[in-house]
Amino acid sequence: MNTSALTRRGATAVLGSAPLAVALCLAAPQAAAADTACPAPGFAANSFSAPGAECSASSVGGSAAAAYGLGGSATANAGQTSLSLAIAQNGGTANSTSTTLSGPAAIAIGPGAVVNMAGVRPGLSIGIAGPGAQVTVTGVSVPTCGGGFGFAGDFQTLQGCVSLR
Repeated sequence: MNTSALTRRGATAVLGSAPLAVALCLAAPQAAAADTACPAPGFAANSFSAPGAECSASSVGGSAAAAYGLGGSATANAGQTSLSLAIAQNGGTANSTSTTLSGPAAIAIGPGAVVNMAGVRPGLSIGIAGPGAQVTVTGVSVPTCGGGFGFAGDFQTLQGCVSLR
């Protein structure tokens, strides 16, 4: 049995479910909380805190990071020649860290949603968590999803996960 073909098919199936994941997460009820935005293009650092929302982003020259706390807590850090994105909404927590030639995106929507993304190899990755879900991408091992609706696709390892409970 060709395991590389199974891995490719699995990654394709996981990435193909991304539109459904986004639609389900966006359907989560929204609380009235403050919004924060922390863009950090090039050599920059930015942080902002408001009642019920916070964000921080930092990047070095030749990279960019952006964090958005829309009633949640978001942190993005970008190393040399990389991109990092974190979006947290309605009580979620999103963390994204990138190194050379990687581009992780963390999206946490809803109370108790937690996404931790690490870009440590060249490639893009995305993690989306709905209320109560936890999603983790390390860039070197199989992504993990659990605790609620969650999705991850990782082109660093060509693997992903989906949690539908």
